[in-house]
Amino acid sequence: MAKDRLGPRREKEGETIPKTYTLFGKVLIAMARLEIQGISQGFGEVDVLRDVTFDVESGEIACLLGPSGCGKTTLFHVISGLASPRAGRVLLDGEDITGRPGHLSYMLQKDLLLQHKRIIDNVSLPLVLRGVPVEEARSRAAELFGVFGLEGTERRWPSELSGGMRQRAALLRSYLFSQEFMLLDEPFSALDAFTKADMHTWFLDVAERMGTTALVVTHDIDEALTLADEVFVMRGNPQAGEPTSVVGSVRIGCPRSERKAYTLTEGFLESKRRLLSLLG
Repeated sequence: MAKDRLGPRREKEGETIPKTYTLFGKVLIAMARLEIQGISQGFGEVDVLRDVTFDVESGEIACLLGPSGCGKTTLFHVISGLASPRAGRVLLDGEDITGRPGHLSYMLQKDLLLQHKRIIDNVSLPLVLRGVPVEEARSRAAELFGVFGLEGTERRWPSELSGGMRQRAALLRSYLFSQEFMLLDEPFSALDAFTKADMHTWFLDVAERMGTTALVVTHDIDEALTLADEVFVMRGNPQAGEPTSVVGSVRIGCPRSERKAYTLTEGFLESKRRLLSLLG
């Protein structure tokens, strides 16, 4: 069986073989299937989301694509448990986590690194907050600095790092909060085009090596097609009385290792046309 596959390997319809990864010297199984079932949400008399439904399979990267103001961040607040929906459920591996924060890591657009803490202490903070002794937390976090391309930055201050390196540190911190599932809200939007392209390649490599399951919000079609195994399209205009729903999806039939070359192919252009059609 080919080793370079998108997400989990499938033997046959309905059967999924989970990916494995090594963390802190242990071989672990990447199991984090997310189900969004009929989520509706609003504020006052404004209906923002209506019957949003989709699944993210274990080991895959999915993107939520939609214009600014359509409710992507509102949906992320519901998925993360920071807000309870008016209707619907959020399931993680079959467990109902609706309105229960702490099960998924959530990274915002800005890296939000603490300026008064060195990078090693910023990154290891989730472990410390869970009760791991500081020195042990630092040691555990340091094991992953090589994987995340952060070698040599342990004693640096956030202000000494480039934007791309700060995002790597923020992503590692989010990963240590929850290895099961990562929610990333436009994590690369503040970067210049060249740094963003490098970060896309780097993130795909890390996700493949670590067995990461992730849901990424973006309003950039090219970014969605580069990062995702499946792109879900959100359409609506809540301020005009049109609640947002997921209106369709496009699967990316290209191995992650070939995504950079994929952007120059007819398949990429066809997927882009399909997404534009769904966006209306």
